[in-house]
Amino acid sequence: MKNIVILISGGGSNMQALVRHARQHEWGKRLGAQVCAVLSNKADAAGLAWAAQNGLATAVVDHKAHASRDAFDAALMAEIDRLGGKGRPDGKPDLVVLAGFMRILTPGFVAHYSGRMVNIHPSLLPAFPGLNTHQRAIDMGCRFAGATVHRVTAELDHGDILAQAVVPVLPDDTAQTLAARVLTQEHLMYPKAVENLLKLNT
Repeated sequence: MKNIVILISGGGSNMQALVRHARQHEWGKRLGAQVCAVLSNKADAAGLAWAAQNGLATAVVDHKAHASRDAFDAALMAEIDRLGGKGRPDGKPDLVVLAGFMRILTPGFVAHYSGRMVNIHPSLLPAFPGLNTHQRAIDMGCRFAGATVHRVTAELDHGDILAQAVVPVLPDDTAQTLAARVLTQEHLMYPKAVENLLKLNT
């Protein structure tokens, strides 16, 4: 069985969409894959409670408890491999999925999971990497915005694009209303993109 570990920092709505899709579409039977654990850098992340209630292993690796990014990433890596690497030939999960995980990862961490880590970003990359994507799209007068699923590389919000969803930017949009419209599409796109990636690697 292929193991998938999901990283979150907050409510984990994309994580919930992934888990629901995986169970509804029987990834275990069809693709030989399972979401086995959810980790967060914040103990109060609401998504952890949902994950635990739905039978998933959970863990917290608090970034504030570590003196450096390298130290945090090393601790996070160890916990991911502990929960997701059981029974795996190389001791690592088959896929690490970032779902609202608000930490910039070090090159060493990215290299450890090279080729097996994906992220979803709330813009049509390569436009608007980083933060405040919705307000930046509005400020630039964009007529369309959206979200991108991409492989994770050492360069922030780069890597091969796996899927994109496009929504219109309406004349009266605020960053909040645009974000809500984009998030609806994220919940549809991300599970399908991960499923397609699993199929390629089956």
